[in-house]
Amino acid sequence: MMNAKENVKPPIPPRSCLVTGGSRGIGRAICLELARSGCRVGVHFHTDAASAEAVLAEIIAEGGAGFTVQADLASQENIDVMMTKVRSEFGGLDVLVNNAGWENVHHAIDLPLSDFRHALDVNLVGPFLCSQGAARMMEASGGVIVNNLSIHDTVPRKGLAHYCSSKAAMLMLTRCLALEWAEYGIRVVGVSPGAIETDMNRKEIESFGREHFESAIPAGRIGNVEEVAKLVSFLASDAAGYITGTTVYTDGGYMQTRRAWSGPRLRTSTPPTGTMYCWTDPGGTRNSPIWPR
Repeated sequence: MMNAKENVKPPIPPRSCLVTGGSRGIGRAICLELARSGCRVGVHFHTDAASAEAVLAEIIAEGGAGFTVQADLASQENIDVMMTKVRSEFGGLDVLVNNAGWENVHHAIDLPLSDFRHALDVNLVGPFLCSQGAARMMEASGGVIVNNLSIHDTVPRKGLAHYCSSKAAMLMLTRCLALEWAEYGIRVVGVSPGAIETDMNRKEIESFGREHFESAIPAGRIGNVEEVAKLVSFLASDAAGYITGTTVYTDGGYMQTRRAWSGPRLRTSTPPTGTMYCWTDPGGTRNSPIWPR
């Protein structure tokens, strides 16, 4: 007859997670949500070390654990070093969230090859290399890879030919990796946000006019980072154990309208710089913005 002490099961060790682009915006919310679910979290950043350390401090203050790691995701050498640190800190990896991304606005006819290649490097090649490194740590015991994509993996947008193309490729890569790695118990899923309000784009949303965004969204509002983070946390959990190879659109129903953000004639307008972009056509009418990722 077993006594009570013998019947006690050993505690399940916390899962180990890496979130790229985890220092701000959606990435920050994902890091905090995963930590609250009991995960240890690696907070990746490219240049903003202070923000990454602030995220880690929040995680620790709430009783969690993790570390920060710097890497340029356009560099295979940097990614290899990052994965080595993950293995050193955690001993392996259970969840990878490919969240980091890059975009700028450029007329396709004048788009520099360097910008096109950089979009592919950061938004496609980098996530593939991160996934490859993660899978090598997961192949013995399984794991989850969540790719943060965009509605622009399907919806075209003027000025974002390079960005949209890179996200469309990631959409297919998500399916291919899910198919190949299912035999290792590795699930690969995508999340495609629509208009999501962050600290980085809030001023631009208000400047352009919140009502212009909301009128195009069936749900009648802009989403928030916590909604994306909770979806990522669910997809990374055992509760989503039968979900792989698919992408969930968190867009307030926007994809059901199937609208392409065409904007004005690009050769007669000039895009400004910033985190959200809109153009003014020759007649002075402000046009629909490129939705921030």
